Amino acid sequence: MKRFLFYFLASFSIHPVSFATSPEPVSLEKNESKLKLDFPVEKYQLSNGLTVLLHENHDVPLISYHTWYRVGSRDESPGVTGAAHMLEHMMFKGAKKYSGKEFDRVLHENGITNNAFTTADFTGFYENLPSSKLELVMDMEVDRMRFLSLKPEDLKSELQVVGEERRWRVDNNPPGLLREAFNNLLYTTHPYRWPVIGTMADIQSYTSEKLKIFYDRFYVPNNAVLVLAGDFDSKRAKEMIQKYYGSLEARPLPVRVYPQEAPVKKPRLQEIEAEVESTTFLIGYPTVASGHPDAYALDLLAVILGQGKSSALYQNLVYKKQSAVNASAFNSTQKDAGYFGASVTMKPKLPWRADADVVREEIKNLRENLTTPRNLRRAKNQVMKDFIDGIEGIDEKAQALAVNEIYFNDFKTMFTDLERYEQVNLSDLRRVAKTYLDPQREVQVVLNPKKVTKP
Repeated sequence: MKRFLFYFLASFSIHPVSFATSPEPVSLEKNESKLKLDFPVEKYQLSNGLTVLLHENHDVPLISYHTWYRVGSRDESPGVTGAAHMLEHMMFKGAKKYSGKEFDRVLHENGITNNAFTTADFTGFYENLPSSKLELVMDMEVDRMRFLSLKPEDLKSELQVVGEERRWRVDNNPPGLLREAFNNLLYTTHPYRWPVIGTMADIQSYTSEKLKIFYDRFYVPNNAVLVLAGDFDSKRAKEMIQKYYGSLEARPLPVRVYPQEAPVKKPRLQEIEAEVESTTFLIGYPTVASGHPDAYALDLLAVILGQGKSSALYQNLVYKKQSAVNASAFNSTQKDAGYFGASVTMKPKLPWRADADVVREEIKNLRENLTTPRNLRRAKNQVMKDFIDGIEGIDEKAQALAVNEIYFNDFKTMFTDLERYEQVNLSDLRRVAKTYLDPQREVQVVLNPKKVTKP
């Protein structure tokens, strides 16, 4: 299990329900099954469909303000890949009231920090602000939700920025290349097969007209979730939200039907080359979507297989064989079906096939044998620690509320996750390993150093 994080551009989102919180410190060593995670949240909707979540907390005089849209790269199509990410950039280039560089200038002059991210499933924008600046931020967010400028001259400069971003994060980045190749091999029909940042050809062919169609279609109140967490008065905040957002009109959303992947029935292997010193390979298996009951056991399997120095892969490949510099495992879930994977980076000039067989043997062991109670307890403790450590601040709480509301239309799912992890038993681990980690369903990508050609 890995705590949800925003890998903004590589379509590498992970299990989102790994956020939760506790109002008081808890022990992970005793009475684990009695852990209860909760904090007060008010949810309501405006008449235009805007979903609002409010978590009032006066510990510090700050507010975390999140606006997330239910749109990501899976809502694109060939020829317009990267549209959601490009619009993320353009949302900072000015709207009707706060034009050009005015948007960032006003924020920074008022002590407000801000950023944004794009994933395969959603796009999010957030500000962390002094509590006295709430109305200002609300005015600015409404401005760009409905009146984005999308000036051709702004887009021209941003095309170069995003093009360079792709080179840095993918084209000249070995992990990015590996992930992009893996997604292309695993997904043959689903939109997850193309990168969140888009292809370079599509990036360079964007026009203001193309982006405006995408913007008008998805950047509407009935496709958004607004989350406020921190030092505000809920009654006053609701009055401001009605004042600023209430006049925005809902628009019909497109019917979104995503093609389902055909089952992987035989192993897939692809080898690619890049300017790297050593080989890295990724072995994965198609699994389930976020919130599926089996995702919890798969998260725990990932901990046992390859998270931390005591995990099976690290012990065998890094510590004992000393053939790899890193070995890890993860369970990646998104809105639609994800995958379970193991990644190994070899020491320079060492062959990779024997280590890949070690990975397969460890996975076979998970399929055929029960792991030890101690391994399961360690995995659960690590999951619980990640939960608690990962949501200490108001910004993290706001993220947790938003992602659970986006994925499940119910933020409350985050408050039952620890109980669901605790319910996983040894037989569950073996069952899901048998179900999903089948050698006939294996997908593997190998990134090798470029071969030296003699003149």
